[in-house]
Amino acid sequence: MSRKSARRDALFVLYQWDVTGKPLASLHEGELDPYAQELVDGVAAEAESLDARIDDASSEWSVERLGALERNALRIALFELERGEVPLEAAIDEAVTLAKRYSSEDAGRLVNGILGRVVRETTR
Repeated sequence: MSRKSARRDALFVLYQWDVTGKPLASLHEGELDPYAQELVDGVAAEAESLDARIDDASSEWSVERLGALERNALRIALFELERGEVPLEAAIDEAVTLAKRYSSEDAGRLVNGILGRVVRETTR
């Protein structure tokens, strides 16, 4: 499975987890791709700190006001950026693409703007 597909699968599981509050293991049938599982586990474990970074970077939207899809696309991208194993452009592009595809063009712009601010603040 490609990383693109793994990110999509992780987004779907994290979205369900975020909306339902159910345990992660109960939200998918079979085994996830190892990279998708790594993203799901890592994002869930670090959700609080990832959300704090999102709050800091989004001047007009608190993390609670974001849609669950946008919030989890952002969490995945930030988790990947923090680990430093994925090129910056790839993490941002994938998050924006997921937001656009599964939410809206506006969601893609919102995700892009927040991630852009995170990157600018990090590189200062």
